[in-house]
Amino acid sequence: METNQSINIRLFHTNDIHSHFETWPTIVGLLKSKRELAKGKGEATLTFDIGDFVDRFHPISEATLGKGNVKLLNDAKFDAITIGNNEGITLSKGELLNLYEDAKFDVLVGNLAITDEGSESISKPFEIYEKNGVKLGVIGLTVAYPVFYETLGWSIKDPFDMLNSILPIVKAQSDIVIILSHLGMRDDQRIAEQFSGVDIILGAHTHHLFPNGEYAGETLLCGTGKHGNYLGEVLITVNKETKSIMNTEASVTEVHTVPKDYQDEVTKLMLANLMRLSEEILSEPVTHLPSDMHVNWFKDSPLLKLLANALRQWTKSDISILNSGILLDGLSHGLVTKGDIHRICPHPINPCVVNLSGKELLDVLNRCEDKELTHLKMKGFGFRGKVIGKMVYDGITFVKRDKKRHFYQEELFINGEMLDLSRMYTIGTLDLFTFGHLIPTIRDASHKRFFMPEFIRDVLFGALKSV
Repeated sequence: METNQSINIRLFHTNDIHSHFETWPTIVGLLKSKRELAKGKGEATLTFDIGDFVDRFHPISEATLGKGNVKLLNDAKFDAITIGNNEGITLSKGELLNLYEDAKFDVLVGNLAITDEGSESISKPFEIYEKNGVKLGVIGLTVAYPVFYETLGWSIKDPFDMLNSILPIVKAQSDIVIILSHLGMRDDQRIAEQFSGVDIILGAHTHHLFPNGEYAGETLLCGTGKHGNYLGEVLITVNKETKSIMNTEASVTEVHTVPKDYQDEVTKLMLANLMRLSEEILSEPVTHLPSDMHVNWFKDSPLLKLLANALRQWTKSDISILNSGILLDGLSHGLVTKGDIHRICPHPINPCVVNLSGKELLDVLNRCEDKELTHLKMKGFGFRGKVIGKMVYDGITFVKRDKKRHFYQEELFINGEMLDLSRMYTIGTLDLFTFGHLIPTIRDASHKRFFMPEFIRDVLFGALKSV
C-alpha cells in the first residue's frame, strides 16, 4: 500500500495468447479499467506481452502475417513486448522485418537483433522506463532454436550469454530490473539462481500459470498460462527515498469469469473488421475440384495420399511419412481457396528431411504403426489438430498392413524393393516428429534438414493447384 514514504507501480502482462482472440476484448477492457483505477491512486503502470501473441493458425494472423496482431497491441496501448518462437520462426525473415514496422510499442529482444544488413534494428535488447522517479530496466529474451533461426537467415544468440553481457549495463541504470522471458519456466528459475539483481521475471513459452507469483531466491517469477485465459498483474511498492523494492504482490485475473460488460467495444469492432479483411485476402482461388476429397483420420483418404505424394516429390526424398491428423477436414467439390487450405491445415509445421538407415527406418515404421500413437490426442510442437491419426506413406508398401502389429524387414518394401537394413534412406516428413517423444528415432536422427519458411500447407497448396 502506497504511503508518503512509498511509490506504487503496477505491471500488467500477457503471454502465449497464440492468436486466441476470444478473450481479447475483455482483456483490453480490463486493462483500461485497471489503468484508470491506478491513475486515480497516483500509480504508474506498464503493460507487456511476453511473446507468441502471433499464431498463424488464426485467419487474421495468416492473412495479415501478424500485422493485424500488432494493430491489436497498438490499440491496447502495450508499452513493450518480446517475441516468442511463433513470431521468430513461423515467419520468413522479410515478414518478421516488416511485422513491427508500425508498432507503437518497444520490441525488446536481447538475443536477436531484428534487422537487415545496413538498416536500423526494429528491436533493442532493453529499455529503461522512468515512472514517478523510479527507473525500471526491462530486458527481453526469447528461446533460441539455432537450426530454425539460421535456416531463416537469422543469428540467434544464447540468452544466458547475452544476459551476462546486458544485465550489468541495465543494473547500472536502473532501480528495478525486469525480464520479459520467452524462455520457459525452468530457464526462468535458472536465471534467478545464476544472476543476482533480477527483481521480476515475467515468463512465457511453457504456458505456466503462477496465480500469485513464485519466488526463486530473491526473484519473483510470474506467468499467465496461455490463450488469454488470465491477465497478469504485479504491484511493486518502492521506497520513495532509496528507490528500493519494499514489497511485490503478483496476481492474475481469470478472464472468462469477468462480466461481459467489461468487453471493449472498439476492440470487438476492430477484430470484426480484421476478420472481414482476412477472409477477403484468403478468398484467392487455388483450384476447382471435380469431386469431394474426404479425410478420415483412421482410414486411407485420397487427399492425404495426394499430400504424402506431394511431400515426397517436394522434398526429393525416397519416401514420405505424415499423419492423417495433419488435415482437420476434407474439401468439397468446386472452388477451393487459400482460406479453405488454411482451414483444414492451420498448423505452423514445416516439411523436413531426415536421413535414416534401414534399421532405423524399420524402428520408425513399427512406431508409426503403433495404435497408441494413432489415437494419441495432443497439442503443441506446432500441431493444432486433435489426434495424430493413422500414418500415411508414399513409397512404402507393407505386407498385410492391417493384420499385423509388428513388421519385419521382409514385410516392408521401399519403392518396390525389400527394405535394406544397411542402406541410408531419405525420409520427407514433418518437423512435428523431430520434437518430443512421438517418434524418438526421428527426434534423435543426426541429420535433419528443415524447409523454411514453407509450411506443410504450402505443399498441399502446390499439389492442389496441379489437380
